[in-house]
Order: sequence, then structure tokens, then C-alpha cells
Amino acid sequence: MPETLRIAMVAGEASGDLLASHLITALRKRLPEAHFFGIGGPKMEAAGFQAIVPSEKLSVRGYVEVLRHYREISGIRRKFLAQLLDEPPRAFVGVDAPDFNLDLEKRLKAAGVTTVHYVSPSIWAWRGGRIHAIAKSVCHMLALFPFEEDLYRRQNIPVTYVGHPLADVIPLEISQFYVRERLNLPQDQIVFALLPGSRQSELQYMADTFIETAKRLHERYPQARFLVPLATRETRDMFELALYRRNAADLPITRLFGHAQDAMAAADAVLVASGTATLEAALVKKPMVIAYRMSPWSWRILRHMGYQPYVGLPNILAGRFVVPEFLQDDASPENLAQALGNLVEDRDSRQRIAGVFERLHLTLRQNSAERAAEAIVSCLAGQPA
Repeated sequence: MPETLRIAMVAGEASGDLLASHLITALRKRLPEAHFFGIGGPKMEAAGFQAIVPSEKLSVRGYVEVLRHYREISGIRRKFLAQLLDEPPRAFVGVDAPDFNLDLEKRLKAAGVTTVHYVSPSIWAWRGGRIHAIAKSVCHMLALFPFEEDLYRRQNIPVTYVGHPLADVIPLEISQFYVRERLNLPQDQIVFALLPGSRQSELQYMADTFIETAKRLHERYPQARFLVPLATRETRDMFELALYRRNAADLPITRLFGHAQDAMAAADAVLVASGTATLEAALVKKPMVIAYRMSPWSWRILRHMGYQPYVGLPNILAGRFVVPEFLQDDASPENLAQALGNLVEDRDSRQRIAGVFERLHLTLRQNSAERAAEAIVSCLAGQPA
């Protein structure tokens, strides 16, 4: 291999930033001469990644929201692709963000670049026809969930099940007592964690709903406390404005900068926006209520496109409704507060849910970054993973 092995990467949001940072660390052990560059976030940069464009630029969800930012995102992709074609890297690793990455990967694969996609698109949930585009774009797929392997093998797409990095880094057992002690929270009071999303577009549609839910819970449980971890300064500012807008400044809410897992571990129940955070809550073994709201136009487009009756990862992985989900108009403060109250008052349900999540944790705990790194090194060497 050359003295400097150039590996381009793109991660489009906070969860991809985390996944990619672990992968970079594992790859550096095997490829100390490698230079990692592209589009990424702060965790990737801390692992030695050169971010040409911050991943926040790609962190948009929903058809209407993407259309609003289409020109900027399309310009970023066009400019980055031109750079890569002008000076091709040895490999390209697209981390999630399939709508952005698969087109890049198709062009790069045609130019002879080894393309690896880390995190299978949700073809098992919707838009299953994308697997044909994936076959033209990807030299190797790295799948986080065990049932995904068979989908790709049936289409003769090289694939490796690597497990989920969160299952590796989150301990199998976390002491609620010690986490509350560290956060200076009372041991004898009900604590709710509220996670309204990591993107600004998510806060736009869910901050007010989550705050109104907290107001109703506070009426029902006057001693309850609320923890709200927020991923960025921008989302923190948006949540502060929503508190002011909803006349909720007096609610006993503690805002945390990050520390989402601590907030979940300290809580008796979690209200969480659908996404990777639902998997984190499951791995922390917490009962949760999953909610999601988006623009009305995006909802009209998406509501009939799913293949499964659930959208939350814990329910998808379990193959049944383990925890309740409320989407769009059903995600009302009244419904969410009632469901969360039911959870904190039902000890048997909490124990049953924790048992399901423990089995899920063991299934996903595969030392994923190391397995993914081995698969990529094998691809670079022209060997089967």
C-alpha cells in the first residue's frame, strides 16, 4: 500500500459522526499511514479526521426540509465529488446518509474507487427497491442489524454484519443510583428524560410538544424532575426559546449539553424522538415512549410508504410493539403524558421491557468497529471480508 493511504468519508449527522469516529480509531490500528478526510463532525475530528465540510450541513430530515436545503446540499456533493474524481482516494466510506452517499458511491465505484457503505439503508422498512441502486454503488455493505445480511446476500451484494457500536460502548448494566448522584438528582423522585431530537429541523416540530408534555406530567407528578440533553448550541437555543414561548420557564427542567445516556440512565422513563436515540434508550434498558412529528407535507408523503407497523428501532428489532409510538397528530402532549405516566406506575411493564432490551443488547454487542475495520481492510486487499 502507498505511504499515505487516502480514505474519504462522509457522515451526515450526530449518530453518523459517532459511528465513524469509532471506525476511524479501529482503522488507525491497522492502517497507521492512512489519512481520513471528507465530511464529518467533531467526534470524527477528535479521532484524527480532516473535516472539509461539517456534517451539520447535511443534517436535514423530511422531504420538505431537504427540498428547502437542496441547492446547498447538492452544491456540497457536486464540489466534493469533483475533488474526489480529480484525486481519487483509495477507498470511500459512506456512513449512513444514503440519499447523499449512494450517488457519490456510484460515481466513485465507476471510477475504480473501493466503496463501502456503513449502515444499511432501511430497505426493510421502506423504499426496498433501493437495493438495486445499492448494488451499483457499493463494493461492500456493513450492516448493523443481524437480519440485514440475508437481504443483501440474496442480491449478491457483499455484506458483513458488524453489530452496533452503541451496544459495545454502553455497559450491560448502569446504576441509576450512581448516575443520579453524579447529576445531583434526588433518589426518591420521579425523573423523566426528554430527547426531542439532535437536528434543528426536529426541534422545530417537537420542542413545543415535549415541553407541553412535561407541563402535564408536572401537574400529575408535582415532584417530578426533567432532564433534556441537547446535542448542539443551536438546538439548545431553540429549546430555550420554546420554553419561553410556552411559558414554561418555571418547570424543573435541567438542560444538559450532550450527556444523553446519563439523562436516560437517571430517568424512570424516557420520551424520545424516533431515531438512533431510541436504540440508546433501549441499550440503557429504559422504558420509553417514541414520538415523531414532521412537516405536514413530508408526513403525507411518508405515511403510506412504510412496510412495517412500527418506526422505532427497539420495536423493529424486537418484531413487535415493546414500547408505545405516537406519530404526527397522535403525538399530542395528552397522549404522550398519559403513556409516560402509565410506564412509571407499572413496575411489571418496566421489568418486562428491560428484559427484552437486555437480550437485544447482547445480540448487537459484536465489537462492531473492529469487525467493520477488518472488513474494510479486506476490501482494500482484494480479499473476501
